[in-house]
Amino acid sequence: MRLLVTGGYGFIASNLIRYTLEKNSDVRITNVDSLSFGSNPSNLKDIKRDPRYHFVKGDIANPSLVNRLVRKVDAVINVAAETHVDRSIANPKPFLRSNTTGAFTILESVRKLNPKIRVVHVSTDEIYGDILGGSFNEDQRLKPSNPYAASKAAADLFALAYHRTYGLNVTITRCTNNFGPYQSPEKLIPKTIIRAHRNLPVPIYGKGEQVRDWIYVLDHCEALIKVLEKGEAGEIYNISAGNELRNIDIVTSILDMLSKPRDLLHFVEDRPGHDNRYCLDSSKIRSRLGWKPRYSFTEGLKETVNWYLENKYWWRPQALEKMLHPTPWKLKW
Repeated sequence: MRLLVTGGYGFIASNLIRYTLEKNSDVRITNVDSLSFGSNPSNLKDIKRDPRYHFVKGDIANPSLVNRLVRKVDAVINVAAETHVDRSIANPKPFLRSNTTGAFTILESVRKLNPKIRVVHVSTDEIYGDILGGSFNEDQRLKPSNPYAASKAAADLFALAYHRTYGLNVTITRCTNNFGPYQSPEKLIPKTIIRAHRNLPVPIYGKGEQVRDWIYVLDHCEALIKVLEKGEAGEIYNISAGNELRNIDIVTSILDMLSKPRDLLHFVEDRPGHDNRYCLDSSKIRSRLGWKPRYSFTEGLKETVNWYLENKYWWRPQALEKMLHPTPWKLKW
């Protein structure tokens, strides 16, 4: 199979590429990435000489580039996205281009040039907004709370429309919060590990009461391959592991694993439109496609903490002083 993965130097996509190459000897993967803020070429430096892997530098919002790539593949997994909510609040425009226009460009190229190929569009639980009790299923209405979530919701609607109107073989996945190796130091778990390791204050929004459902990234990768191989066109699959935890609990667990004092906690002003709780019902992908998570949260967190401690070479170039200083974590909006 010839597979195009977008945003392959990002956190989830780089794990997906490595996972897929390890599990499938007959796959050939093209990674297209614009090398924007969330990209890190060192994420895949260990496989860059693998003859089954090929990198193309480019923007998925560029129709001529995407046209050229789409002609040559059997399937597309669209993972490319700007994902940092704070940055979307500070400047929404790059999120519209990458997340919405990029997805639209892929769909248009597939429609015009290779309409029989499989497309898996990777979305997010944030498009549902927050929920006080229970969990969201795939039929829930969309209620995004920030520009990042809105840009992803728009892309989902384009994907569904292209399936219904043009008959494209498109499937959507919506996953909860990922964690694991190669995640940007801006994100909660790696940020906490790195700052705590360096005995720096660990910032946490509000009182840290926001609840997220966490999934280890390799479980997400396995789910994406299940959807690619077995998912039905036009369907949406929620992906979750059932690890609902408050942000404060995540941070204190990491401090405990590192034997660091709780007084490293630094509570900061909450961000605008901050959703209180996300929770997804993933019974559909479990019952129909036979997927289930392999990692418990504790197992995944131990793996993640150990990876960051053992791979300081990877995060040190990214952990610039402006990111690790205690005061400027809050972006201007």
